Amino acid sequence: MLIAILTGFVFAILLFFGGKNIVSGKLALLPALIPLSLFIYFVRFIKDISNNEIVHKTYEWIPSLGINLSFTLDGLSLLFSLMITGIGTLVFAYTSAYLKGNNYLDRFYGYLAVFMAAMLGLVLSDNLISLFVFWELTSISSFFLIGFNNTSLASRKSAFTALGITGLGGLLLLAGGLVLGSITGTYDISEMLQHKDLIANSDYYLLVGCLIFGAAFTKSAQFPFHFWLPGAMKAPTPVSTYLHSATMVKAGIYLLFRLSPLMGSTNFWNTTLTIVGLITMVYSAFHCLFRTDMKGVLAYSTISALGILVFLIGLGTQESFLAAGVFIIVHALYKATLFMVTGVVDHQAGTRDITQLSGLRKVMLPVAIAGILAAISNAGIPPSIGFVGKDLIYEGTLHLENSAILLTAFAIITNVLISYAGYVAGVKPFVGKLPEKFEKVKFPHFLLWFPPVLLAVAGFVFGVFPFLLQDSLVKPIVQTTGLNTSEIHLKLWHGFTPVLGLSALTIGSGLLLYFLLKPSKKLEQFIAKFDKLSPKSIIENVVLGFTNFSGFWTSTFQSGYLRNYISIIVLFLISLMGFTLLDGTTYKVDYSSFARITVYEVVILTILVLSIGLIVFAKSRLAAVVSTGIMGYSICLLFVFYSAPDLAMTQFAIDTLTVILFVLVLYKLPKYLNLSDYKMRIRDGILSIAFGGLISILALEVLAQPVNSEISDFYAKNSYLLAHGKNVVNVILVDFRGADTMVEISVLAISAIGVFGLLKLRLKSVERFQK
Repeated sequence: MLIAILTGFVFAILLFFGGKNIVSGKLALLPALIPLSLFIYFVRFIKDISNNEIVHKTYEWIPSLGINLSFTLDGLSLLFSLMITGIGTLVFAYTSAYLKGNNYLDRFYGYLAVFMAAMLGLVLSDNLISLFVFWELTSISSFFLIGFNNTSLASRKSAFTALGITGLGGLLLLAGGLVLGSITGTYDISEMLQHKDLIANSDYYLLVGCLIFGAAFTKSAQFPFHFWLPGAMKAPTPVSTYLHSATMVKAGIYLLFRLSPLMGSTNFWNTTLTIVGLITMVYSAFHCLFRTDMKGVLAYSTISALGILVFLIGLGTQESFLAAGVFIIVHALYKATLFMVTGVVDHQAGTRDITQLSGLRKVMLPVAIAGILAAISNAGIPPSIGFVGKDLIYEGTLHLENSAILLTAFAIITNVLISYAGYVAGVKPFVGKLPEKFEKVKFPHFLLWFPPVLLAVAGFVFGVFPFLLQDSLVKPIVQTTGLNTSEIHLKLWHGFTPVLGLSALTIGSGLLLYFLLKPSKKLEQFIAKFDKLSPKSIIENVVLGFTNFSGFWTSTFQSGYLRNYISIIVLFLISLMGFTLLDGTTYKVDYSSFARITVYEVVILTILVLSIGLIVFAKSRLAAVVSTGIMGYSICLLFVFYSAPDLAMTQFAIDTLTVILFVLVLYKLPKYLNLSDYKMRIRDGILSIAFGGLISILALEVLAQPVNSEISDFYAKNSYLLAHGKNVVNVILVDFRGADTMVEISVLAISAIGVFGLLKLRLKSVERFQK
């Protein structure tokens, strides 16, 4: 299985080197052989999986952390693998005609191949960490596919929106996987199943559930994160067909399906999924009534279908899981068909506006047949597989112990609205009179109409012969949830039952709604009035507010003035240390333990205070510099009085050099200072006095603490023995802290080189003016 997954990545790498030579001319169909070969490979496992066998492969990756490339092929992963490769084959072939002549066709195939490989890795992974890696790869590859038309601002914005939402979900998935691993001691899902009770009783169960929900809801476009999917319709039609109907958007559904045996059967899990799925399916189906773009209609009906799947998984019964498994197949067949049909119409007629399209059956009959068959399956009209799927949904809701009638009513409303959407996208463009402007529309290429026809026909073949899916795919899917499948029997006809009556009601209501309500720009403009209340607008306003706040914060605290930066740092330190002094945990200073103040200390302190005052109030730059030197020399005298001649000499040298440098730097500046801004001086004075006072108090508290000479004794004993130096301070700097000193010297050297470069910089007059 690892080779199957890597095949897509290897092909993308070959495209990077071979490029247009691989996909140009007669070789345009060559990429379709990759998913076709993988589809054949996975078909070989149908017999084994239907016999309750599970294929498991493990490859060591990071065994020390419990992270391995573990892959499992069971009923659920087999279904998704067949969809990814089967529909992928048709999409690759469809692309060769749809994007024929595109200068970046090789790049597009590369993105598709990476996405296909990432999706295979996702559905086959048994290790949550490796699943996360492939999950993120699907988000990244979809970003490039959605933004393929990178000259369009709308495409780029949609790509970033999709990446932001699904990327957030990936982060939540990683967090959830890490917490699950800490609870169970393993990251392998198959091993976690042995610790189901441990997870359910864990204090972190709710946290893990919220993280998993966040990942699944963002990926599968559940309310209120659904808005990225309609925006993603800016992508070319092959992307919408592959990613947004059959594969990527169902990654969240796959995750919920896979983890239901592990975390399901609790009120929190089931109730959350039921409510979110219910809101999503009704809300999105309602929006289908107000769209005039064929892709827009299909986008919202896709979100509604995903909501139905989340809703069914949330019910948590055998009937609901069976309905979800069948509906995954049903939706993939008819929705991929409708997207391809939409692409052909747009490619040939040049528009997707449903209010302008009609009568196209006269110029593209095979496409019309595919669209109508897909619409019939979408509406659940027999003998399509959609009829079987819809009946199973109603059986799943009617057999509930609580709220059966209410939930069934919501399911009926949703299916009626979805039926309307299918008629609008699959039937309306092809019936009625052909407008004059479309009379010269050319008949589409074989590879444009054959893939949708094949998928549409498959929907009826499986509808007439549902046993083809029963043992091969459907039962193994339900078995992955741990439920009994012996009583599962898929049939097209179950006799006259209440479920049949509900199906008839749904079909009739959908047809009636289609004939009574015509898509119009007025309806679209009406719903646009409520955009300010939509989740998309709310989230965008939050993002805008955060951006504005960031701008305010940056302009306030990153003003470009060094004095402001220093003031902010000092104010923060004052607040922090002031809180420490006021919280009552500080030590009391015993002033009686200090030595008496001597005359020379008073004299030096007086000189220091006078020097500081002269610096603050001096109007001459030179006077301020001289006062700075006097202050430094006074500190030198303190070092001398306290028997630290080496520090005094160092301080003397530094202060002398500093004064000289200041004089040289300030030589060409005006001699006098403009000190008219007294408010700033008062502010700085208050900050300085407060900071100095706090430092003084802290210094006194440090002096009042018991002396611990352990470190001093160590340096005194070992400076000569280990470093062969008699000056302890020098030994500490050069030997014991040699690495720190070396880094400091390196920083000074780099700074000196930068300053030297700036001094040698010679700008032209225009450049100097711009600077």
